[in-house]
Amino acid sequence: MEQYLVLAYDGTDEDARARRAAVRPAHLENVAPLAARGMILVGGALLDGGGQPIGSATIVHVTDRAELDSWLATDPYVVGGVWERIEVTPMRVAVRGN
Repeated sequence: MEQYLVLAYDGTDEDARARRAAVRPAHLENVAPLAARGMILVGGALLDGGGQPIGSATIVHVTDRAELDSWLATDPYVVGGVWERIEVTPMRVAVRGN
């Protein structure tokens, strides 16, 4: 099994927030079963100084990079054009809380 930190940044155009809001329910519905089976260890929004979302941070636990790429290719935030840039970094979780 492998673990990755995924940093996904929203577009910065004037319609970016509207795109995020429009597909957010589908995104949350998509990630819920992944979190339930332990693939997504933690996830949430990256915020700007005013508390507005500008992207997402996720730590995943997957069989391999192909499994991660498969999820990313179909996630509503990707398909819906919310995430403009995605950075994937291998990592190892050392401490895990409740």
